[in-house]
Amino acid sequence: MSDLILYTNPMSRGRIARWALEEVGAHYEVRVMNYADTMKSDDYMSINPMGKVPAIEHKGKIVTECAAICAYLGDAFPDAGLAPALADRADYYRWLFFAAGPVEHAVTNNSAGFVPQAEQGRMFGYGNYDQTIDVLESAVSRYDYIAGDAFTMADVYVGAQVIWGNQFGSIPKRDAFTAYAGRLTSRDAYRRANELDDALMETNQLA
Repeated sequence: MSDLILYTNPMSRGRIARWALEEVGAHYEVRVMNYADTMKSDDYMSINPMGKVPAIEHKGKIVTECAAICAYLGDAFPDAGLAPALADRADYYRWLFFAAGPVEHAVTNNSAGFVPQAEQGRMFGYGNYDQTIDVLESAVSRYDYIAGDAFTMADVYVGAQVIWGNQFGSIPKRDAFTAYAGRLTSRDAYRRANELDDALMETNQLA
């Protein structure tokens, strides 16, 4: 049994964790969770009481939430070089958690048809959808990657938001987003992760 386990479903945010794992190059075991049963089983709820994927188990420790998984793997596998030196992590943390907070909430609320009134903006960490998207566009325009000239784990999470958002129309297809996504989807680890998850979709009952 591997000391690193991915609990996932290929029709979920588990694809982000898979991509992160492929980037670090670690050996890991995959346990596919179905929405209809195993994801809500007592065994899995003891791992993630939210009953959602992904989760990883590494040497007996549990990590949930995609941004946390990305940050954890960057630290746990330093030889992969996917977390900046501590003195250089300001942008890394800033944009990783900007995507996990304001971007995630703004895009989800907007897709669900929930648009805060102007006077409610200060109640929400993202203010409003348009402002959040503009800030994200500016962030991905500064350098080739979100925290500078080198790819990091922050790009896995931020990049997944941009790639999926463009694919499903929840983030507008602006030139900066298209260029950024293109740099990420050309990575071997990204392609390999997608091939593995696509194969799972073809061979498993995933409802």
